[in-house]
Amino acid sequence: MKRTEHIRGKAGFAAILAMIAIAAAFVVSSQEIDPAGSAFGRKPTGQAQLVSIQPYPEMNGDMCQWAPASASSTLLAAFQQPRPGMPDEANRAEVEKRAPVRMIRDDYAAYSSVAVDPINDEVVLTDENLFQILVYDRLDNTPPTARLTEPKRIIAGLKTEIEFQCGLYIDPMSGDIYAVNNDTVDRLVIFSREAKGNVPPDRALHTPHGTFGIAVDEEAQEMFLTIQHDSAVVVYPKYAEEDDAPIRLLQGDRTMLADPHGIAVDTKNQLMFVSNYGAVSRRDPQQQNPELGRGRRGRAHWPLERSNAVPGSGQLLPPSISVYSLKASGDTPPLRVIQGPKTQMNWPAHIYLDPEREELYVANDMANSIIVFDSMADGDVAPKRVLQGPNTMIKNPTGVFVDLKNDELWVANFGNHAATVYKRDASGDTAPLRMIRSGPLGEQALGIGNPHPVAYDSKREEILVPN
Repeated sequence: MKRTEHIRGKAGFAAILAMIAIAAAFVVSSQEIDPAGSAFGRKPTGQAQLVSIQPYPEMNGDMCQWAPASASSTLLAAFQQPRPGMPDEANRAEVEKRAPVRMIRDDYAAYSSVAVDPINDEVVLTDENLFQILVYDRLDNTPPTARLTEPKRIIAGLKTEIEFQCGLYIDPMSGDIYAVNNDTVDRLVIFSREAKGNVPPDRALHTPHGTFGIAVDEEAQEMFLTIQHDSAVVVYPKYAEEDDAPIRLLQGDRTMLADPHGIAVDTKNQLMFVSNYGAVSRRDPQQQNPELGRGRRGRAHWPLERSNAVPGSGQLLPPSISVYSLKASGDTPPLRVIQGPKTQMNWPAHIYLDPEREELYVANDMANSIIVFDSMADGDVAPKRVLQGPNTMIKNPTGVFVDLKNDELWVANFGNHAATVYKRDASGDTAPLRMIRSGPLGEQALGIGNPHPVAYDSKREEILVPN
């Protein structure tokens, strides 16, 4: 009986499909279609109507063989079957020993952040490409014909826990190096000034995923970190380590934080400055996907993560610098925001506050420039100075530092393996005073960072690499 009902149901469904096909044919035949696909004489009916017909282009390439629904093997089982040209287990080890035909890689350090140790007259640079911290003499200057300048010390290796380092702070008294891991290793690592080689950090702190910028209030002994993906700022005691919790959290729709990168603190005026790329999505504390969560829930003042993101809430806002009270926390709106086309901001990365002149320096990544604002700037305002042009040798700057003692401006250029130095008030198309290079002059950095599965465009014969 059940078998008969099933057949009858299928027959009824087929009859309905036939009626729909007849109706569609009637609509098409009763309308005149022009070559562009527009229908003449079509009148609004309140129902769906055929507007145009566009045939699919011919497919000349290889295609997967069609498997009917009645096929006994599943797609997963099909993938697990031996394929022509694939080695069996006996030959797999031998195949794994094969050297690649060619490699696409950058052999030179790509500088991502910079800081000066004025007491020891050294400059420290992080390298996001080869996972290193490099220390040079402050007055090093790579000759144009030289391939690179050898650093005084290198911190690198598996024991260091260094990966994709993008933020840097030098303790003004001890010379300790605070370095931020941004992507695959959610740890802030701290090394003594004398550290070198493949050595473990003296201290480490578990941080939220996507930490980028770092600033320290030495008077209050507090450390500020920006969190990219979760649009947040977390504040720790300066000497926090391992699983210590933040003491404050700034996050929420009203904060106007949007993919924050750089951060600077003004202890004189009790202000905090944050640079934002502009990408943001809302967070809902009730929306939780355990499979996506990467954080350490249960720790106080931990930011709501991407697992709490509200689907469809993503926005891409204009880049900005938002200004807050130094002790701001919770979902607190900024005191003011620098934002708009006059600002010339395009991926504002690290920032630096000059407390003597009350000026804010911005590493303007995609505009290949350093832009300087008055620290009290507000709204859509033009920079008071712009350092930009071919003579500057600035290319994709992500790091910026003002050496107050020596009246110099340092720039870490991610795009050309160079750290360039200028007078503090340099502007226009001004050539650097000195340059430290990790590669040959004019050698362009490849910009490969944490590449994911690649694709190949056979039409253009191009390799596509998402980072």
